[in-house]
Amino acid sequence: MNLDAALLGQSTPLIRWDWIWDHRDDVLDRLLEHLELTVLSVGLGLAVSLVLALIALRLPRTYGVISGLSGILYTIPSLAAFAFLVPVFGFSTTTAVVPLASYTLLILVRSIVEGLRAVPAEVLESADGMGYTRGRRLWTVELPIAMPVIIGGLRVATVTVVGLVTVTALIGLGGLGFFILNGLRRSILFPTEVFLGTVAAIALAAVLDVLLLGVERLLTPWARRQARQVD
Repeated sequence: MNLDAALLGQSTPLIRWDWIWDHRDDVLDRLLEHLELTVLSVGLGLAVSLVLALIALRLPRTYGVISGLSGILYTIPSLAAFAFLVPVFGFSTTTAVVPLASYTLLILVRSIVEGLRAVPAEVLESADGMGYTRGRRLWTVELPIAMPVIIGGLRVATVTVVGLVTVTALIGLGGLGFFILNGLRRSILFPTEVFLGTVAAIALAAVLDVLLLGVERLLTPWARRQARQVD
């Protein structure tokens, strides 16, 4: 007897905790898939955003164009983007990662640009006076100082992507979205799967957000010291 038939034949609780326990291995697999898609998408988006942000800072006139194109990409419905890429890449990870990464550009480019622009001019002059090359100054002075703003944008982008990954269930790569879609597809709605996929995705987003906050604190100990001095 399949699950739909069982639901027809008996009254079941709203949340079947025994079903979740019995499918714990599947839950772990879908969770890891969701995490993989999120990390790949945000990582790709961060790499592209850093390049675009540096171009915008070197050539200020390009910033409006970059922001405009990023904004257009952000408004494209995710399902439409996936459908457009399926004929090119098939039902593959690439089909999911490319659109998901594009949704991070608007957030990350702005946070990187604003973070680097906020570096005090006297700090840059001091680095130049010490003989720093442009590249060394960027990696050892500017990016560390801009890190709180950059990671703030990264946190927003990561939480956004975690939510969007659930939509990739429609092309067979949904991670935790698999449970939401499967629960809605049954002839009788099975709220346990919908609950599981939704709550697990929210929990994953919260955990990643806390981890990124921890990374920020590790990379910017000087910011904590300044905060304590202000208090």
